[in-house]
Amino acid sequence: MKKILIVLALLGLLQADDESARVVYDLTTSNITKFEKNILKGIAINKAHYQGSFKELEAVVVIHGGAYRFFVKDIEKSMFNTDLKLVEAYSDLKKRIAIMADTYEVEFLMCRASMPKNGLEDEDVVEFVKIVPNSTVGLIDKQNEGFAYIPVRD
Repeated sequence: MKKILIVLALLGLLQADDESARVVYDLTTSNITKFEKNILKGIAINKAHYQGSFKELEAVVVIHGGAYRFFVKDIEKSMFNTDLKLVEAYSDLKKRIAIMADTYEVEFLMCRASMPKNGLEDEDVVEFVKIVPNSTVGLIDKQNEGFAYIPVRD
């Protein structure tokens, strides 16, 4: 009887892997509070929810619009250095974003098309962000791969 229960439990775990969830966040907000709530806290809470059901949540964030500001290597040398609230919070914010990429395995994709408009070159962006041709391509690709779409706007 024990062997049967162990086999059923293992089959349940294997089946749970097949039932993973996928989400792509369309991140355009420049609002720190909204960014923290929906991305930094929200993804962690959602991942914990799915793990509680023995499922995985694969999360991707497509960065464009006002959200470029959260992903620069040096806020002081960027065009966003006049946002005093951001400058003050940036050291901690940058660490928390890196934890999302590393610990929570969140994939970050940045729209190349508007990088020049935001005064950014590839070397100005934190290293864990992947540059894609434009946000539309990133969103289309992920949605065609079965990712649910969640906008995070101002």
